Amino acid sequence: MKQNIAVFAITFVFLFIFYRTSDFVSAAPYNKTGAEQESHAMEFVNEQIDKMDFSDIEVYWDQIIREYGGFLPGLEKADFKEYIRSSDGLSVKDLFTGALKFLFHELIVNGQLMATLILLTIFSMFLQSIQNSFEKTTVSKIAYSIVFMVLIIIALNSFHTAVQYASDAVQNMVHFTIAFIPLLLALIATGGGLVSSGFFHPVILFLTNISGVFVDRIILPLLFLSVLLSIVSTLTNQYKATQLSGLLRNWSIGLLGMFMTVFLSVVSLQGTASAVADGIAIKTAKFVTGNFIPVVGRMFTDAADTVISASVLLKNTVGLAGVTILLLLILFPALKILIIAFIYKFSAALLQPLGGGPVIACLDTISKTVIYLFAALAIVSVMFFLTLTIIIIAGNLTLMVR
Repeated sequence: MKQNIAVFAITFVFLFIFYRTSDFVSAAPYNKTGAEQESHAMEFVNEQIDKMDFSDIEVYWDQIIREYGGFLPGLEKADFKEYIRSSDGLSVKDLFTGALKFLFHELIVNGQLMATLILLTIFSMFLQSIQNSFEKTTVSKIAYSIVFMVLIIIALNSFHTAVQYASDAVQNMVHFTIAFIPLLLALIATGGGLVSSGFFHPVILFLTNISGVFVDRIILPLLFLSVLLSIVSTLTNQYKATQLSGLLRNWSIGLLGMFMTVFLSVVSLQGTASAVADGIAIKTAKFVTGNFIPVVGRMFTDAADTVISASVLLKNTVGLAGVTILLLLILFPALKILIIAFIYKFSAALLQPLGGGPVIACLDTISKTVIYLFAALAIVSVMFFLTLTIIIIAGNLTLMVR
């Protein structure tokens, strides 16, 4: 019964496509060569791009250009529709060069933080040496405690900034995915993927919203609590919570990995099955239409096949642009977090020969936890990136089965 309904729905789509694209079919006679048909298909794609509404997507494109356009000269003056139509796009070389420029820029911007950490650490070690030399100097103990507390405040503020970068990046990914998925699924449905679009739409929206809440309310607070326990453990030699701190860090990454496994398993397995069902339904509808409708049946299926192929090409073009935006939304906040981790690790490594102690342990703890934060953002980024890729491939799989 369900298969009959699917075949009927696909046949209806064929009729709709045939009715709506008569100009496209009449302009593409069947005696054209493959190159001419490909050129006409590209003209059809460019025409549809001009007619499509990308206002929700252009918000994130304009945000990228406004904040990071100076590091990507090829995109600085490009409109989103112009970028989709352009054959060059964003090359790997330009992306790598822009990332390096941004790294050096962030390193210079955060140079003041590094200098502050180094000077305060040296001053605290000097006070600690005075305290060890003159055990009864209460003034040196108070001064050392004050400097150490200032260092802790700076460290926690830096970690809070890194958490904010990660949270903003995750929220941008969630909101962009919610804005982009309906457009992508509409293009998949136009290419005959009715079952795929019907499956992906509620599942992706549900899992995407859940992932944003899960990271914001569970993963990031666990990491923040972990760094608090680690810093508190450096304040005293009697009461330690380093094991609990490590447990919270491991649990945060472990929970995120489990969520990613469930997320991708549902999307990939069910998405593949839906795409295969779409391909079989389209093939059946083509057979029924071509063999049981006299005279025009074969011409009808060939015309619909041409239009669906052009729709798949349009879907791949728009999908690739969406994946690029998602990559840029992830890349620069991740580099900011990585620079903060490097500054604290470099400061701890540089100053350790001057003497150990709680100050160096505090700097090292911040760097390790920020690296965990970077790993958490990387896991979420890979999850969203693979989700969009799987959806695009599912539409192509329908074409292959057909």
